[in-house]
Amino acid sequence: MKKADVTAIDQYVIDRIREMRKEKGYSQRELADLLDLSYGFIGDVESIKEVAKYNLTHINAIAKLFNCSPKDFLPDEPL
Repeated sequence: MKKADVTAIDQYVIDRIREMRKEKGYSQRELADLLDLSYGFIGDVESIKEVAKYNLTHINAIAKLFNCSPKDFLPDEPL
């Protein structure tokens, strides 16, 4: 698989979570530790060379951590 296999909505969610992660001051490693995920996974998700992406369980856990709604990671309009 290539990064091109990541859909527009997947990339939107990845970008939004990255943006919010940085706003909250979390490194990739800190986020991974707080979510009990491997550091490599977060790096792979945010890398343009990898096809890893968040699933709904990840999104829900991140929303709990960031004290927001999972909807905050989604666009207002369909892509």
